[in-house]
Amino acid sequence: MYIYIAAVAYFVTIFLTIRDIRIYRRTAFASYRKGAMKGIVASTIILIGLLIVSAYPDAGLLFVLVGLFVNKKGTREKIFTSATALERFLGKTDIVKENTNLE
Repeated sequence: MYIYIAAVAYFVTIFLTIRDIRIYRRTAFASYRKGAMKGIVASTIILIGLLIVSAYPDAGLLFVLVGLFVNKKGTREKIFTSATALERFLGKTDIVKENTNLE
């Protein structure tokens, strides 16, 4: 049972990290870049917990808990104005960064 809890925590963290990366690529807001970096560190910690949870359930779930605390994002810019719930879930934004290429 504990391995399922750790696996769900890992996949949710990976999903949120990929979502932050997608939002950062579309908007170039630094808070989403920082959130993606925290997500990578947190998913690594959670993966370590996932690997050891079958041998030592308490220690593995402790790693998962620490990883979830590391994944705490903080305040963000408002990027959703007219997006539906599914679009927000998938990371589609209403704000798109300006193209700074000089051609």
